[in-house]
Amino acid sequence: MFITFEGPEGSGKTSIANRIIKTLIDKGYDIVHTREPGGTPIAEQIRDVTLDKKNTALDARAEALLIAASRRQHVVEKIRPALAEGKIVICDRYLDSSLAYQGAARGLGIDTVLAINLFAVEDTLPNLTLLFDLEPAIGFERIKANKNREVNRLDLEERNFYIKVRNAYLELSKKYKDRYRIIDASQSFEKVYEDTLKVILEYLPQK
Repeated sequence: MFITFEGPEGSGKTSIANRIIKTLIDKGYDIVHTREPGGTPIAEQIRDVTLDKKNTALDARAEALLIAASRRQHVVEKIRPALAEGKIVICDRYLDSSLAYQGAARGLGIDTVLAINLFAVEDTLPNLTLLFDLEPAIGFERIKANKNREVNRLDLEERNFYIKVRNAYLELSKKYKDRYRIIDASQSFEKVYEDTLKVILEYLPQK
C-alpha cells in the first residue's frame, strides 16, 4: 500500500503524518515514512537546491526537472523496494505536488509536468492520496505563528500562487477521485488526526 499526503503550506499534513505513523506502528503495521522532495541522500541534496531561499533565480522548468529527478531516485532507492517487501509506504508529498506547484502555480501546464513525472516514476503511483485542504489565508496565518517551521524558497511566493495551488489540488481530486480523499484541514489538530486515521484504516488490513 502506497499512501501520499498532499496539501498546501500550513495545512498541518507533516505533523499529522508524524502522529499517524506512530499510531499505525503501535497497531503493528510495518510502515516506511518518507518525504518529498527528498527521502534518500541524493534526493535530499536535490531538495536543498530546490528549497534554498538563495536560489531565487531557479527557472521553473529546471525546478520541475530537478524535483522529478529527486523523485526518480527516491522511487528506485526507497519506495519501490519497500513496496516489494510488502511494507506500507506513507510519503509526505509526491507526484501531485509537482502537478499543483509546478504544473498549475508555475504555469508549466499540468499535462506537461505529468509527462515528466510519469517518465520518472514509471508505474509507481499511490493507492491512496489524502488531500489536506485549507484556505491559503489560514495557511499563511499558521506559518507565521509557527516559529519552529522551516522557512524555504516556496514561502517567498505571493498569496495568489497558493490560491492556484489549492485550486489545482481540488481539480486533481476530481480527476483522480478513485484514489483521492479530502480532509478538512481547517479543523482542530485532533479532529484532522481522527479523520485521517479513519480513512487510512479503511484501506489497510485489520490488525
